[in-house]
Amino acid sequence: MPVSPAMAEDLASAVSALYEQAELALIEKVTRALAAGLNSPLWAELKIQSIGHLRTAIEDIIAALQAEATGAIHTAVAEAYNRGTTAAVLELGAIAPAVAAIPSGTQAVDRLAAALVQETQATHARILRTGLDVYRQVIAEATSAPLLGASTRREAAGRALAKFSARGVTGFVDRSGRAWNLTSYAEMATRSALGRAAVQAHTDRLAAYGIDLVLVSDAPEECERCKPWEGKVLRRDGSSGPDTVEVEHATEDDQMVRVRVAGSFPEARAAGLMHPNCRHTVSIYLPRVTQPRPKPPSRATYEQSQQQRYFERQIRAWKRQAAGAIDDDKRARANARVREYQGRIRELVAETGLPRKSHREQVVSAR
Repeated sequence: MPVSPAMAEDLASAVSALYEQAELALIEKVTRALAAGLNSPLWAELKIQSIGHLRTAIEDIIAALQAEATGAIHTAVAEAYNRGTTAAVLELGAIAPAVAAIPSGTQAVDRLAAALVQETQATHARILRTGLDVYRQVIAEATSAPLLGASTRREAAGRALAKFSARGVTGFVDRSGRAWNLTSYAEMATRSALGRAAVQAHTDRLAAYGIDLVLVSDAPEECERCKPWEGKVLRRDGSSGPDTVEVEHATEDDQMVRVRVAGSFPEARAAGLMHPNCRHTVSIYLPRVTQPRPKPPSRATYEQSQQQRYFERQIRAWKRQAAGAIDDDKRARANARVREYQGRIRELVAETGLPRKSHREQVVSAR
């Protein structure tokens, strides 16, 4: 069975949901703390005095997140690795059924999980800092309004909180320089790590059985990073760069065949193959036996699939803004934007045939 990062994609939701819960809980904590007593002339003084209580509440959110996310990450990585192992066993079973006895690599699972835990936990300090910074910023903006009436203060606080709710906890930049908010960053990091776990498990099993060559599928809706590797034979490991190698026929003893190899699998992955959302698969290549499968028809362009991801992020952002709204009118306007982007997704799905992933449009309830 070919392997792909997509085979572990669903496992990321358990981890990203925890970060979404934490982000939404932070928004609600800050909003409620600031909304309390907003009509009082002593509101600013009271808010400054109670900042310690907010810090404690945010630290409780982070502690719960850290405890739950660590266990969820280890579970998800182990399952992703198992799926990759199973895929390899199913492929290898056609050659030698006894290969199914090869055990999973616990050390590999622990190493991959530990790396993801470290990457996601690095975001936790930002949660506390953002919550306190927004709290102070709202107080400053509300008290510096042109008029000191309660309605003006409420409007200023509402505007500042709306901006916070829309963007969430920000300040996370990936290796390519792209900026993310907390939930999107945790989801991206988790999906990347789980995809790597599944692919590595598959590769580990092939290595254990001495399989040296793999074949990249020809997939629809490909991106420019993956396109150069489509339908190409790669070395499972080893040197980079194209080459022509002489290997033994898969089924004929003592018969050698020449195979054009485009490079190594690690080289292709470093260039972008097997990225999150990648539709390509990698499978065993048996010289003169393996035949490339025809390319499935495209449902849409890669750009259209990314447009759908953008609409999903906008839906979640406006749902967060609705959750952090002080006034009913602002909440209603945010919900209207949610419906607007939901309509855009419906139109895109109808036009292209892309599957709608409703779970990626959801904002889970806070703690």
